[in-house]
Amino acid sequence: MPKLANSRGRRAKKPARSKVQPAKSSASARQGTKQMLLIDLLKRKKGATIAEAVDALGWQPHSVRGAISGTLKKKLGLSVTSAAIENRGRVYQIAPRASGRASRR
Repeated sequence: MPKLANSRGRRAKKPARSKVQPAKSSASARQGTKQMLLIDLLKRKKGATIAEAVDALGWQPHSVRGAISGTLKKKLGLSVTSAAIENRGRVYQIAPRASGRASRR
């Protein structure tokens, strides 16, 4: 018989689980995965549209958008930019990281 929390006969509530967020530096995409293919598409100089990513990955458009905003931006901490390009539509790119430290004056 389960333990009762109070005299009214109600069960004790389970403690709430804490949301532990992994460190961004430890998160990375594995080689040879569709996620890595998406990253490679977005790292190209000309970037990629949602339609191009859909064709390359075989995913639905909403899945590509979700991977860009959720996985790449939030979990991996990548800087993804987008711009509307004439005759091409909205193009997404991963911004290159600065290789050196910024000097202060």
